[in-house]
Amino acid sequence: MFCEIISKFAFYSIYMTMKEDLNRLKIVLAERKKTNKWLADHLEKDPTTVSKWCTNNTQPSLETLRDIANLLEIDIKELIHSTRVSAPEVMYVKVKA
Repeated sequence: MFCEIISKFAFYSIYMTMKEDLNRLKIVLAERKKTNKWLADHLEKDPTTVSKWCTNNTQPSLETLRDIANLLEIDIKELIHSTRVSAPEVMYVKVKA
C-alpha cells in the first residue's frame, strides 16, 4: 500500500512537470515590448492562435518558432524552456510499524 502511494506521488510529480510551460513567447514579447497583435500581423496568423501560443495552450511549429526568432532578432533557444530535467528529489518518510 505504501509503495503504491509513493508510486502515485512520483507519477503526479512527473505529470505536473510535463504540464509546465514549454515556450517563453509571452516573456520574450514583453521583454522586446511587442504585443501578440504585432506578432500575429507579422506572421499573418490569427491573433487567437498567437494568444494560445503565449498561454502555452498550444505550441507553434519549429518553423514558426524560427520565424518568430528571426522577427525578434534572437536565437530560437530564447523562445523555449530547457527540457533538461534535474535529478529527482528524494523524499524519506518515516513509517510506524
